[in-house]
Amino acid sequence: MTVALTLPEGSRVIHRETVAPKKPWSRVLATGQFLSIVDLHGQQAVDFLCFTAHAPHARLNVPNTVKLNRSLYVTKGTDLYSDRAEKMFSVIEDTCGFHDTLAGCCSCEMDRLRYGVEKTESCRTNFISELSKWGLGPSEIVSNVNFFMRVKFASDGALEIAEGISRPGDYVILRAHMPVLAVLSNCPQQNNPCSGFAPTPIEVIVSEAV
Repeated sequence: MTVALTLPEGSRVIHRETVAPKKPWSRVLATGQFLSIVDLHGQQAVDFLCFTAHAPHARLNVPNTVKLNRSLYVTKGTDLYSDRAEKMFSVIEDTCGFHDTLAGCCSCEMDRLRYGVEKTESCRTNFISELSKWGLGPSEIVSNVNFFMRVKFASDGALEIAEGISRPGDYVILRAHMPVLAVLSNCPQQNNPCSGFAPTPIEVIVSEAV
């Protein structure tokens, strides 16, 4: 079953783009604009960072987001906060159900340690490449949100990256509370099930109230 995207009532699309497997994407959104992220084929993790659009940059702070929402999961109704405790985005729609705040982004170094593989494509590499377009460096890569990714955790604290539950067409819609730079990595990981061992395209849509 494919989920049909419903954009916010009274909004119009100003940008629509398919992001290829394993590739990054970024764009500045104005206050009040909406960012829809669509998992076209299901079970595709999307790593997400965001920054205030104007220097000095504040950035997404996952611990602040977890504490202020009192939840380890991101879902409809979750507000994403900066390191200055400013509300950056709100999740206004979510057809998947929950999204990860624990696992961070994959990297070549972590893949070497976890899986014994060398020179893999990674979300960290994607972030470095995409951030450079905006004059930002690797030090700006902090703990991120992973949309459509499932991490199971037990009462003893044990963690496991598990097969995703997102269906083809599942989506999240975020509303910007300020001018904000959104940066995505369509996760290239093939050594665990976060992207179904075979990364697939996603769609991003920017819309605004008419």
